[in-house]
Amino acid sequence: MKLTRQKHAKKNMGFYKHNFHFCEPFQVLLDGTFCQAALRNKIQIREQLPGYLGGPTQLCTTRCVLKELESLGKALYGAKLIAQRFHVQNCSHRKDPVSGSACLLSMIQEGNPHHFFIATQDQDLANKVKKKAGVPLLFIIQNTMVLDKPSPKSLAFVQKLQTSQLVPEHQKQSIVQLKEKEGLAKQEGEKRRKRKRAGGPNPLSCLKKKKKKTQEGQEPSAEKKKRRKRKRNRVKGEAVQSVQKNEEE
Repeated sequence: MKLTRQKHAKKNMGFYKHNFHFCEPFQVLLDGTFCQAALRNKIQIREQLPGYLGGPTQLCTTRCVLKELESLGKALYGAKLIAQRFHVQNCSHRKDPVSGSACLLSMIQEGNPHHFFIATQDQDLANKVKKKAGVPLLFIIQNTMVLDKPSPKSLAFVQKLQTSQLVPEHQKQSIVQLKEKEGLAKQEGEKRRKRKRAGGPNPLSCLKKKKKKTQEGQEPSAEKKKRRKRKRNRVKGEAVQSVQKNEEE
């Protein structure tokens, strides 16, 4: 079970190193809930986390997290002592402290430029972290620390990179220039033109339509000829009858 967990952690770390440029020492932001869970389950965070992540780590917290633990009193006194041992990152709430979860969220804004890990047991905070691309999430389950798999947001971001949807404009222009030098742009244009010609109307279908029209146009002329013949026959018949009457008289 331990080997499987270590294998998954190595795979997830490779994802963040390759796609989001995480490097050592890994900076891990911890809140009071994670410290309390580590104390309850007798987990030595400073000793165990580097081995699990596969490299040196820097454990961090914020003034807002420490203020929150201090305000909660004796119930979280042990978690407060653990958090006080970590490096305190500067946040923008020095004058007006906010909750620990709100403070940690503010630390990973604008694409997580400092490459922080977030270590928390707060489910609401974890759900908000998963909505941001490139933020690894750590939590404790069954007396062990677990690095969560990449979120759908992170996977979608990487997929866009791979399909060149987020390629900078200057790189797109250089690609076009290279194609023009190699003559690839002309070849692509010729292929597109040929496709347009192939999509023209079928000449045989046009001929069939014309034949139908001529046949339809011939039908009324034939009927006119028949009517003329009938009129001529009547005139001849009437003339013959009038001649016979004159002879009899």
